Amino acid sequence: MHKKRRYNIILGSQSARRQHLLKSLDIDFEVKTIDGLDETYPDYIPVDEVALYLSEQKADTFKPFITADTLLITADTIVVVDGVVYGKPSDKAEARTMLRTLAGRKHEVITGVCISTSDYRETFSVSTKVTFSNLTDDEIEYYIDRYKPFDKAGSYGIQEWIGFVGVESIEGSFYNVMGLPVQRIYKILKSLDAI
Repeated sequence: MHKKRRYNIILGSQSARRQHLLKSLDIDFEVKTIDGLDETYPDYIPVDEVALYLSEQKADTFKPFITADTLLITADTIVVVDGVVYGKPSDKAEARTMLRTLAGRKHEVITGVCISTSDYRETFSVSTKVTFSNLTDDEIEYYIDRYKPFDKAGSYGIQEWIGFVGVESIEGSFYNVMGLPVQRIYKILKSLDAI
């Protein structure tokens, strides 16, 4: 694990959660951010490919930072319920609506990841199914007021209070729901001799 690295790894993300998860792999990396990244997508893209599309769009934006010895990781996470994509809420009212929609039912969390070098690109997405118990309006209001989940897809962080009180079951990767399927990323970085 302490050999000379082939690449300098860049995480192209403002997300503190993604930074924490990648750091937990004991990998040295640099964080780069670009303000005002476009997180829109064309209507014709199938729902299960939206996160992947957005992760590739982010990678394209970061192209100027990629040199021969650089490896870039970008990612995007969405929540899907009944074929509808839920990204980050724009305000408290939208957060409330999202959480009411998720309460008492199962939804899908999809994270798309793009790993790029100057001459290589690998993309993949990971899906996790999460079931919420019913949440009262008071619980939803408490969570929004206390945790302000406006930077989170679906208006929640599974690692926060609402995950402890509201999540009944999870099928798949917990870390994927947090925003980065680190086990899969680790395997790819290892195969590329990047760690």
